[in-house]
Amino acid sequence: MIEFKERGILLFSKISSDNNLYLKFLTDKDEILTGLCFGGSTKKKKNIYQIGYFLNLIIKKNNKNFPNSITAELSKPYYHNIFEDKFKIHALLSMISILNICIIEGQKINGIFSLSENIIKILANQERWIVDYFLYLLSILKIIGYDINFQKNIKKNYFNLHNLQFDETISNKSVYFPHHLLLKEVNINIKNANSFFKIFEYVLENHHLINMNLNIPVHYLKFKQIILDYLSKNEKNN
Repeated sequence: MIEFKERGILLFSKISSDNNLYLKFLTDKDEILTGLCFGGSTKKKKNIYQIGYFLNLIIKKNNKNFPNSITAELSKPYYHNIFEDKFKIHALLSMISILNICIIEGQKINGIFSLSENIIKILANQERWIVDYFLYLLSILKIIGYDINFQKNIKKNYFNLHNLQFDETISNKSVYFPHHLLLKEVNINIKNANSFFKIFEYVLENHHLINMNLNIPVHYLKFKQIILDYLSKNEKNN
């Protein structure tokens, strides 16, 4: 039997049989790890295995033909306050759902764990975090191969969805790019938020997920709708 320790973020959890859980983690080595937690859905253990939690893991491997056996305990950072805020919890779930579909087991993407840990800390400790959330999603696109380098194209106000290049003038293939929002020079409004969501979704779905026959995750779409509804209501009241 081989036994080793890891630290990871829980990306996915599903009851496999009886009280056992099938678990999927992003480890601090930037790799995906899966396995079974026996009795993981019992009342005593289930509060530990919550999507988005950081956990210290003990992994036991008895045979290469059988799944890993996983036990865990909570790890820092702790962020119970996220679960008390509707916007923050949906933002967290949206980020985790994107990680879950963007990385496959056996694939290593350098820097993705620390990037994700940093944005979760921001989410837990700051009240103004939506731009950091957008920047995180752009960073995810970059490390999976789609670098939208807006800092070097600050004078170009439009982004071409087909060739992923910035344009100076609008065309039927381009969309307004919210430079000033991402540079934290203006407040979020429905126009610049909508532009960002559209760009991110198009690049992710049509340049990445299409290769794996996957769709934009539901948790991301729910968070997007919550933000747009909130901004729409705010603008109508002002």
